[in-house]
Amino acid sequence: MSKVIVFGTFDILHAGHRHMLEEAHTFGNQLVVVVARDATVHKIKGRLPQFDEITRSQNLRDLNIADRVILGDTQDYHKVLRDEKPDVVALGYDQKAFTEDIEKNLQYPVRIVRLQAFHPEKYKSSFFRKD
Repeated sequence: MSKVIVFGTFDILHAGHRHMLEEAHTFGNQLVVVVARDATVHKIKGRLPQFDEITRSQNLRDLNIADRVILGDTQDYHKVLRDEKPDVVALGYDQKAFTEDIEKNLQYPVRIVRLQAFHPEKYKSSFFRKD
């Protein structure tokens, strides 16, 4: 069994997120989605997400794409990788935060894939946010 892991804020779910998750799932037979903690989002993006981490996690579960949805760690962003030991780390097409040093933080070979954009001119979270 191969495990794929994806990370994100997933604040306002849209077709781009669905596409990302479905594409990620094609790289393995178990998909684990890691939801960024509210404090982490605030630290990285300089603002809190519109929906809290519990709501965002439940919204992802309701999509019925992921096998598991878990919250990230607030201190060590790569801890979940060491705990979950994925075979594949799937990164969003524009994902930059915490993507460096993934291989170095794991003690085994892992495949890192960059997922394709799905109509980024229409489906980008910033387009849906009410700031």
